Amino acid sequence: MNKQFWQESSILITGGTGSFGKKCAEILLRDCPPKKIVIFSRDELKQHDMQSGDFKHANLRFFLGDIRDVDRMRRAMRGIDIVIHAAALKQVPACEYNPGEAVKTNVDGARNIIDAAIDCGVKKVLGLSTDKAVNPVNLYGATKLCAEKLLVQGNAYSAPGGTRFSCTRYGNVLGSRGSVIPVFRSQRATGRVTVTDGRMTRFWLTLDQGVHFVLNCIERMCGGEVFVPKIPSMKILELAEAIAPECAVDITGIRPGEKLHEIMISRDESRHTLETDDMYILQPEHVWWRAANWGDGKSLPEGFEYASDTNTQWMSIDELRKIVGEYGG
Repeated sequence: MNKQFWQESSILITGGTGSFGKKCAEILLRDCPPKKIVIFSRDELKQHDMQSGDFKHANLRFFLGDIRDVDRMRRAMRGIDIVIHAAALKQVPACEYNPGEAVKTNVDGARNIIDAAIDCGVKKVLGLSTDKAVNPVNLYGATKLCAEKLLVQGNAYSAPGGTRFSCTRYGNVLGSRGSVIPVFRSQRATGRVTVTDGRMTRFWLTLDQGVHFVLNCIERMCGGEVFVPKIPSMKILELAEAIAPECAVDITGIRPGEKLHEIMISRDESRHTLETDDMYILQPEHVWWRAANWGDGKSLPEGFEYASDTNTQWMSIDELRKIVGEYGG
């Protein structure tokens, strides 16, 4: 981490009381305290719980608001240098049942972030996306794909030297709320765990890895990129064995909007994607983009696809158990 870069910046984290936001604030305050960190969220109880816990730093602010409210976003972004946009409705079943609400938060909210950031002179905005945005089969993935497109194209509306917008895209986060791991933990006592389909694979990374990846991308972004980390895959049955080794497995059937395998870079996207040692960089296909920004990146072979079932990097059961143990598992 470039300590000087962060120490000289004022940061706003939307969805700041979520798993990512809390870990991000924790790491920044511990390693290189910025001038200010603003935790922006709409849940007063979560803000109260966060303030009552370990988050009592003098450089930390709490700001109640909703990303659906562009005026509130403008007020929150005054004097802010960097926005980390982590707020979203992300539970697939909830988004399927409440599609209008998902669009208002994930799509309209992203548009509000863009407008407010440009109006307030924010230097950099990085949005958090998901592998479900690639070839989406559920509404959550579709809204995140739309948010990606909005943020990337947001660079066209910002004057030269103005606000820069980029995204990160990664898979499931170990230790985050909503992960299948807490479900398996709660089911252990019954002696049985439920899996929708035994063939399923997923990308995995830890919460700490996700935060450090995001911070690294903010430091390096030029504006317009979608950054994808190189992370391991794991079979869902091996995940169940790692968390609940003595339990029987009940196969319940794949749910609406669920994939057997996730993709982080599609074949069509790979044509304008570069590879570095630790990540892939999807370059925007717009006239304002200058490919020389990432001259050290290598082009991908024809027909390349970054998918969880054909990944060359796999997490073992022992590796997962070690990681889960670090998160109190």
